[in-house]
Amino acid sequence: MTDDFEKIISLAKRRGFIYQTAEIYGGLAASYDYGPLGVELKNNLKKAWWKAMVAKRNDVVGLDSAILTPRIVWEASGHLQSFHDPLVECKSCHHRFRADHLLEAKQAEPGYIKEKPIEMKDLKCPDCGGELTEPKNFNLLMKTELGSVEGQKEEAYMRGETCQGIYLDYLSVKESMRKKLPFGIAQIGKAFRNEITTKNFTFRMREFEQMEQQYFVNPKDAEKHFNYWKEQRWNWYKNLGMKEENMRWRQHADNERAHYAKDAWDIEYNTPWGGWKEMAGVHNRGDWDLSRHGQYSKVDMTYRDEETGEKFIPWIVETSDGADRAVLMFLVDAFDEIDARSGEEDAKHEKEIVLRLHKDLAPIKIAVFPLSKKEPLQKLALEIQAELWKKRMTQYDESGSIGKRYRRQDEIGTPYCVTVDFDTLEDKKVTVRDRDTMEQERVEIGNLKNYFDEKFDD
Repeated sequence: MTDDFEKIISLAKRRGFIYQTAEIYGGLAASYDYGPLGVELKNNLKKAWWKAMVAKRNDVVGLDSAILTPRIVWEASGHLQSFHDPLVECKSCHHRFRADHLLEAKQAEPGYIKEKPIEMKDLKCPDCGGELTEPKNFNLLMKTELGSVEGQKEEAYMRGETCQGIYLDYLSVKESMRKKLPFGIAQIGKAFRNEITTKNFTFRMREFEQMEQQYFVNPKDAEKHFNYWKEQRWNWYKNLGMKEENMRWRQHADNERAHYAKDAWDIEYNTPWGGWKEMAGVHNRGDWDLSRHGQYSKVDMTYRDEETGEKFIPWIVETSDGADRAVLMFLVDAFDEIDARSGEEDAKHEKEIVLRLHKDLAPIKIAVFPLSKKEPLQKLALEIQAELWKKRMTQYDESGSIGKRYRRQDEIGTPYCVTVDFDTLEDKKVTVRDRDTMEQERVEIGNLKNYFDEKFDD
C-alpha cells in the first residue's frame, strides 16, 4: 500500500468521511461506516447517478426491490451453481485466501518471469509460510433463514447483486408504466457477498452498495445499445471530474466472463494500491436472466412487438457501478497534496491537502466564517448561513485563524468559503474565496443566492 493511499485513508477517518465498523470492539473486517461528510459525499454521488440515469431520461424508470430473496431466485439466476471463488486454507494457521489473488500477488512480485507460469503448489501462506490446501469452490452468497419456529424456517438469501430484483419485477414495471422496448429499470441498493479476502479499504467489502441499470432491448439491436451505454458511463465519470488518464476500458476474456455474459467490459481505475482495478462495468447479458426466471417461475417472459408482430425474449444490456468503489475512486482522484498556500507564515505547514472534488459531489458546498467571534459578526454569519442552507449543504466555522479554517475546508473539498468581516457591517458585502483558484471576490449579501446559483449546476 502506497504512502498516498495511507494518507487518503487517514484523511477519511480524521475528517469524518469513513470509519471502521465497530472500531471500539476491534472492528469488523471489510465493513465500514460513512461518517457525517462521507454520507453527504455518497448521497451526492448517488444523486448524480440517479439524475443522469433516471431523472433526465424518458426511457428509464426507478425501482427499490427487497434485499431478502427466496432460494429459487438464485437457483434460476445460476448463482448457486456458478457464483464461486477458489478458496485455499493454510494447514498451519488456518487462514483462508482466494487462490487467484495469491497468484496475482506472486505475478506482481519483482523478477517474476511470465514464461515460467506458477502453480498453486508453488505458493506458501502469506501470513505464516505454511503449506496451502488444494483450491476448492466457495459460494459467495449469504444465506439466512426466515420464520420464528425452529424446524419450520424458510431458507432465503441476502441478495448478491441488485439486478435480480429488477428481473423479478420486469413484467410489473413494463405493464404498470406502459413501457415499450427499449427501456431500462434502475436501482441503487445494498448487496452482500461472503468474500474470502477483503482488503484495500472500501474497495472490496462484504456489504456494499450498487448502482445498476438493466436496459431491455430487441436482440438484433443489442450491440448498438451496448456501445451507447459504454459511452454514457465513461462520460459520467469524466463529467464529474475524474481524470481520463486514470481510466481505461478492459474487455473480459472468454475464460473470465460471468456465466450470464455474452460480452463484458470494465472501466478500470489506476489505483495507488494495486494498479488497474475494476470500477464499473457494462455487460451484454443476452436473454439468460429473463429466460431462466421464466423457466423456473413458469411465467411467460416473451415480448411481442406491436408494430412488427415479432416475438422474443428481451436481451439485457447492464450498466453496473459500485457506489462505494466510486466514492473511493473519486476521493483518490481528487486528493492533492501541495505546498502550503494559506495562513500566516508562522502558521503554515510544509504541505497542505486539497480535495478537488467536483462541486456536485462535494459534501459541503459553502462554508461560512465570521472573521472574529464578535457577536455582530457571528449573528450576521449565521443569518447568511440560514439563507444559503435552504438550497445547499453548508458549514459554519468560527474556530481558529482564517487560514486554518480555509485549510480545513480545502481538506474536505468545500468549493467556496464566505467570510463575514468588519467591513461587511458597513458595505453589506462578504468575501467569497474559491477553493481551486484561491481568488477572492467581494459579493453583496443580497446577491449571494444568485451568485451561487450561477456557480452550481443544481
